[in-house]
Amino acid sequence: MVAQVIVDVVHSNVAKPFSYAVPPGMKLVPGTRVRVPLGRRQVDGLVVSLMGEEDLPPEMPLAKLKPITGSLEEYPAVLPPLMALAEEIAQSAHCPLAESLRLMLPAAMRTGRIQVKTEEMARLATGVDGVEAAQAQKRSPKRATLLRLLADGKPHLVRELAEMVREPREALKRLEDDGLVRLYREEAYRSPYEDLQTPQSTPPVLTAQQQEALSGMLPQVAKGRGSFLLHGVTGSGKTEVYLALVHKVLEMGRSAIVLVPEIALTPQMVNWFRGRFGPQTAVLHSRLTEGQRYDEWRRIRKGEARVVIGARSAIFAPVQDLGLIVVDEEHEQTYLSDRHPRYDARQVAGSRSSRERATLVLSSATPSILSFAKARRGDYTLVEMPSRVMDRPMPTVTVVDMRREMAAGNRSIFSLPLLEKLGECTRQGQQAMLFLNRRGYNTFVSCRSCGYVVKCDACDISMTLHQPEGGSGQMRCHLCGAVKPPPTQCPSCASPYIRYFGSGTQRVEEELKKLLPGVKALRMDIDTTRERDAHRKILDAFGQGQAQVLIGTQMIAKGLDFPQVTLVGVMAADMSLHLPDYRAQERTFQLITQVAGRAGRANIPGEVVVQTYQPEHPCIQAAAAQDYRTFFTQEFERRRTGLYPPFTMLTRLLVECPREEEAQEMAQRLYEAVQGYLLSHPVQKKRVLMCRLDEAPVKKIRGQYRYHVLLKLFEHPDAKPVLEMLAQLAAVDGESCRVYVEVNPATLM
Repeated sequence: MVAQVIVDVVHSNVAKPFSYAVPPGMKLVPGTRVRVPLGRRQVDGLVVSLMGEEDLPPEMPLAKLKPITGSLEEYPAVLPPLMALAEEIAQSAHCPLAESLRLMLPAAMRTGRIQVKTEEMARLATGVDGVEAAQAQKRSPKRATLLRLLADGKPHLVRELAEMVREPREALKRLEDDGLVRLYREEAYRSPYEDLQTPQSTPPVLTAQQQEALSGMLPQVAKGRGSFLLHGVTGSGKTEVYLALVHKVLEMGRSAIVLVPEIALTPQMVNWFRGRFGPQTAVLHSRLTEGQRYDEWRRIRKGEARVVIGARSAIFAPVQDLGLIVVDEEHEQTYLSDRHPRYDARQVAGSRSSRERATLVLSSATPSILSFAKARRGDYTLVEMPSRVMDRPMPTVTVVDMRREMAAGNRSIFSLPLLEKLGECTRQGQQAMLFLNRRGYNTFVSCRSCGYVVKCDACDISMTLHQPEGGSGQMRCHLCGAVKPPPTQCPSCASPYIRYFGSGTQRVEEELKKLLPGVKALRMDIDTTRERDAHRKILDAFGQGQAQVLIGTQMIAKGLDFPQVTLVGVMAADMSLHLPDYRAQERTFQLITQVAGRAGRANIPGEVVVQTYQPEHPCIQAAAAQDYRTFFTQEFERRRTGLYPPFTMLTRLLVECPREEEAQEMAQRLYEAVQGYLLSHPVQKKRVLMCRLDEAPVKKIRGQYRYHVLLKLFEHPDAKPVLEMLAQLAAVDGESCRVYVEVNPATLM
């Protein structure tokens, strides 16, 4: 027997399967991880196929093949559907198969840094009466005590016995020698939420609206097919629909994956699903320890957990017999991976659901324009939930013109209406949320004499001032994390006139304390959630009423459900309105609508205060009215006029290189190659509305200079050869340059 093996080495020289002889008696199937010789070293690899000796070419006899050293697990680590998915990603991302296969496995498992954890266990030997045996231990009170503790016949952790009996191991060993106790080791899972006490919950009676939505999807779920867009306003009870769908899938003996866009949403979602489905629920995200991620992956792989909750990487969970994929808040750009290999978890979900005959549910109160357009033309079945649970009213929205606040002499980041409502809200024992999608204290630092702006050395963006509690200020890059002290004089002209501009969440927190000194506030952004379980701790504290105000970035803008929150303040509604991105208005509308939806989700009506310098903007007006249909119509027509997606495709070849000259040269060669192709293919040229070479909007990130060749194409079958040509160009990297092809990228940054 001969195995075709992809070695776990990402390099163009080994980007192909290698043939190895399977030793006699070794049982292998595709997807099994193995140890193989490569040159003079041993490396890990993955079996992609098996064949007989007769299938070998004549120039490669079996005797010349090196044998596989051994298998790393007793089971295939990568299931056949995930193997096919890895091949698909390798083609679309133009990367070696070894690189896309890494997505399917916990990193620590691949590198051998983590092993199965076992713990020492003790239980009574078969047929032993613990009470009688204890009475017989007249000379050893310790052994008698241990026997009484074990008298329930259940297995006990030795470390737990040690909490009740001092140094029990010698006594337990003596009892084992006497045939009274059995000592053994058992696998112990490192649970992400072992300290989380989740009471079991029973399904509520669904509202008529929830039942109607569910009834529209269940027939397709039963058949193992269907793609749905669930459009429900904030507070309409979409999560209960997910839970009911998962329940149906489990009844069918199948499994489910539920994706959430933010790790911050995971604890709350896990709590709901654990309460309903108990230990069948597993969680996967980047903030788990290596041990926790490995153990959760193994529970899923062994079929012990059939419901997986997680961020985008959870789409690769090794569930068997997949029946349902839910993508919650499907409009979020966090589903797009910006690291190689690049993938869109929503597209992967679509591919995996069709490949494994599972139902796909995309869900949002503010669906992306592309998704809603697809639903209108029939690519997805549209299911709508237009009202809140129990017909609770949508929050009332007050739009505050910050230009008038400034004209009236108010220089605070808090408008007077917001400050008044905050005071009233907290006095009544209710809670509030304040949203500002910018962390830090000041957003940039500039010289008043020459205009110099402090930028990151590795990235072409301004650095943000942070004020660590109890420490001195720091300038931080929000892309690469670089840190430097704030300047005391201008690095360019030596002027002492340094000024700090803009406000971040730290500044909001500080000013709130000054204006409402008796109000307790919590802040939730990347800075406050770096530690493990920080998201859960902050949300638990707020949910338990330990703070009256929660200040945060987009982490708090979606999915969270706190019954006591009756007021939401949007601090700077137009912050993202004029970014150099054709989706700037869409994202602004989504953020405002989503964060406004956190208010009034229980019996007390909610209020929202939207602070803006452009209250008349149609996007702001539609968000204030919580009117998605109006916004969609406006935005759809704007894109039709400007020929933006969904009427066209934006495609680019992105070049990244540590040397700017090489990046420019590579981009220039790619541009000329594209132009040459279009000149020689007039049919395809007609589909291309624009082709230009330019610096990327952010010229440098993490020390990599970035240039792109940007194309705008009509979405038409005739454009397919153009995409194939771009893919071929992207596959040819330079010595130090990497080239990526992106279709309708989430950001053109």
